[in-house]
Amino acid sequence: MRNFSGAETVVYGGVVVGALDAIDAVVFFGSRGATPVRVFQGIAAGLLGRASLQGGPRTALLGLAIHFLIAFSIVATYYLASRTLPILMRRPVLCGALYGVIVYFFMNRIVIPLSAIGAAAFSLPVFINGILIHILGVGIPASLFVARSAPAPLAPAASAASPLHP
Repeated sequence: MRNFSGAETVVYGGVVVGALDAIDAVVFFGSRGATPVRVFQGIAAGLLGRASLQGGPRTALLGLAIHFLIAFSIVATYYLASRTLPILMRRPVLCGALYGVIVYFFMNRIVIPLSAIGAAAFSLPVFINGILIHILGVGIPASLFVARSAPAPLAPAASAASPLHP
């Protein structure tokens, strides 16, 4: 199997991560009474506030686009970090699981509270589902796609061929 380029890693990984997380959100929140349109309007609410709930399919599509932009960003961030930290490629499952937890807390403790949504009340079922999907559906898939990417080029070592070392 060939290695993915950096762009392929981000695109394929982002599509998979975005799809897994979206399916989880639709199933989990659907079991709690939310429609798929409402789930994605909720994402758009981070940008538009409560007005997103009145926007119908247009704001749901905006929420879907934002959702996938975030998924691509998550994979791109892991990919860029792997260029400096090779352990991220050597131990993708462990590092991906940890990355998923980091992403969960970053989104829920920084991004969402600073968005137009604001901080939400704690719910244990939502927390458990969020941690699990971020480990199994976000962090690990992102890391596995990055592990399939071409390795980072090695920095040229100082050698006898170096102009500084005759």
